[in-house]
Amino acid sequence: MIRAKHLASGEAFEWEGQTSGVWVDVQDVTPPELARLQAAFPLNELALEDVLEHGHWSRAEQYPEHAFITVRSFSHPDKEDEDTERISIFGFADAALTFSTKGTMALHNVWGMVGRENVNLPAEVTYELLDHTADTFFTLAEALERRTDALEEQVFKNRRDNPVPDIFEVKHLLSQGRRLASDAREAAALLGRHATATPADLVRYRDAQDSFTRAASHLDGLRDFLTSLLDLHLNLQNQRMNEVMRTLTAVSVIFLPLTFLAGVWGMNFKAMPELEWPLGYVMAWGSFLLIGGLLALYFKRRGWW
Repeated sequence: MIRAKHLASGEAFEWEGQTSGVWVDVQDVTPPELARLQAAFPLNELALEDVLEHGHWSRAEQYPEHAFITVRSFSHPDKEDEDTERISIFGFADAALTFSTKGTMALHNVWGMVGRENVNLPAEVTYELLDHTADTFFTLAEALERRTDALEEQVFKNRRDNPVPDIFEVKHLLSQGRRLASDAREAAALLGRHATATPADLVRYRDAQDSFTRAASHLDGLRDFLTSLLDLHLNLQNQRMNEVMRTLTAVSVIFLPLTFLAGVWGMNFKAMPELEWPLGYVMAWGSFLLIGGLLALYFKRRGWW
């Protein structure tokens, strides 16, 4: 599918080979459509290879024919989905050309801005696409931050549920998001260094680079916090285990002298005066209760139980 807009007015029209003052957007390009585009625009072959390669990483280059940048981001960052999308941008002197599979969140947002909000030049289209792509990483960070807060509450309040699988799942998403944001940052930096653009355009590209940098830093901070939360959970588990072992040890110590007395009185010697006493059984139970109670009271006062 090929669609086009006039950069000056923002009016959409059917593309018939126009190459001046237009933004041409291509989705799910077919071989005939690609042939039409190559006939109208001087597209560098290396850039086209990157566009047509499935799953290509983010990169940028200034070719003799045009500037080129391709960036990857998340398709549904608010849903914490691992699915990614990619947009490739060809920047000409008086035209912008974009390739994607089914469009991206940034593309849908910027498409309606053309012709207004100071989006009238190819470099401005490129900047807005990069800036809105960076916004998707902030959206992902906000969604994962809310989930991280819930995990923190679970660690402290709910002792039975195991948060470790959820923590590792969030860390996986954070690592993937951080890698994509870092790749996009490097691509924006290369475009800002090598693009033949006006000083105002270079400032825009550096601003887009800064947005990707801040997004990657935010994701890094969340990942470090999750690592600390995992360590805290393990420490709490160890503490709870120590409390259980301390209680079991106290109970064992209480029963140790009782077991000793029971063993002594259970020996089969005839010369044991306690066995002949009418109140011997009562004395044995009294001894058990007295010794056990005193030990339990002692442990309680020392905070061992």
